[in-house]
Amino acid sequence: MEFRQATKEDLQAMCRITEQAKAQLLGMGVDQWQKGYPNRQVWEQDIRVGMAWLAVEEKQVLGVFAFQTTPDVSYREIEGEWLTNTPYASMHRVCVSDDSKGKGVAGAMFRHGFAMAKEQGFASLRIDTHPENKPMQRALGKAGFTRCGQITLRGGEEAGDARIAFEYIL
Repeated sequence: MEFRQATKEDLQAMCRITEQAKAQLLGMGVDQWQKGYPNRQVWEQDIRVGMAWLAVEEKQVLGVFAFQTTPDVSYREIEGEWLTNTPYASMHRVCVSDDSKGKGVAGAMFRHGFAMAKEQGFASLRIDTHPENKPMQRALGKAGFTRCGQITLRGGEEAGDARIAFEYIL
């Protein structure tokens, strides 16, 4: 499996995988990503600023995620406590194609995120997920993330929604 930054040519595959993830969440009764986010415009912006990354094998897109190196406004306040107070990177919009689920793609994407964050001098990597998204919570635990508390999303379609926050010390 290889990792590379996404380009405009990847948008169709990225949107397909995102729609698969939305459908899975809906099928589990989880309202995460059911308000129009993330969408094509979000991925286009991520591509423009160099935040969109892909897990690829034999030219097939297996998964997609955003890698952010600026502070996340939603992470300023937490009910709980972050593990660090130092600059951090974060991952968002982590999705794996239906055909690639159960094959270790999410774990590989997290490990790649750890490597990128460490290479860029960050002390930790942060991420969040819906309180009812148990599959993602299990994947985060398996990858070594520590549950730190609850945050409230700021801005966008999901503003005001609660999320469980995690951090991984590099």
